[in-house]
Amino acid sequence: MTFQETFFGTKPVPTVSASSSKGLSRIYATIMKPDIMAPGVLILAPMPPNEPEVQLGSNIFITTDYTLMSGTSMACPHVSGIAALLKAAHPEWSLSAIRSAMMTMANTIDKTGSPIKDTGFDYSVATPLDMGAGFVDPNRALNPGLVYDATPQDYVNLVCSMNFTRAKTQDITRLANNNCSNPSSDFNYPSFIVIYDLERSRRLVKRFRRTVTNVGEGATTYRAKLAAPANATLTISPNTLRFGQTNEKQSYTLTVNYRSPNYFSVNHGSLTWVEDNGKNSVRSRGDCTKP
Repeated sequence: MTFQETFFGTKPVPTVSASSSKGLSRIYATIMKPDIMAPGVLILAPMPPNEPEVQLGSNIFITTDYTLMSGTSMACPHVSGIAALLKAAHPEWSLSAIRSAMMTMANTIDKTGSPIKDTGFDYSVATPLDMGAGFVDPNRALNPGLVYDATPQDYVNLVCSMNFTRAKTQDITRLANNNCSNPSSDFNYPSFIVIYDLERSRRLVKRFRRTVTNVGEGATTYRAKLAAPANATLTISPNTLRFGQTNEKQSYTLTVNYRSPNYFSVNHGSLTWVEDNGKNSVRSRGDCTKP
């Protein structure tokens, strides 16, 4: 038995935990989940000093000020703390803008320079349905260049598109009067997902409309860099976004033409807006999958 050991240089890190929840979202598959991954395995966490953590035999209970814990309960405070820091640095940002910054600036490469792996699938390469946008990077998220913002009404429009009863819609939005005049499932989210049904058709065309806000300094230009999923063709219009000033908004349309194989398949791709000066690369990940 050994005590007080610390191990350094463990590789590969980070990895997706085998216990990590995977996508699709069972509640609403039209928005890709998960969003992001964060440290959540064997995190040294404080414990209430009056709560027993270890039991020896039937009548000996040992308390401790700290313990190692794993799970979403550990990853969540990491992300929440990063969100609080971003809000302090950018008090004008909405919660949607903060989430966008964390997602589009996340890392998909581990410390060895290889794609992040999933320990639950024999260290195969993790997919967006395993880790979302990637491993959160607070330093890069401070200056994301572009953000995908959303207003409270955008959320209402999304809920209105789900064909709930009026009472259920009110329960979700917490609003007595919802403006459902413009329901839309095409939410301004920093990721994309295409869901196909082999029983209906092997061909599918899906269009996404997105709006990005320039949160960088002054005028700038971004150009689209596409990485198409297997069996898919991507078309973007326009493929160049020119901003004249900070906080200016520009919109684009991404069209996915997908031909699914005659078997279940999940294929991944990405859209990256690359700034002309090379300062920022704003990446959104996407999936073509069967429900």
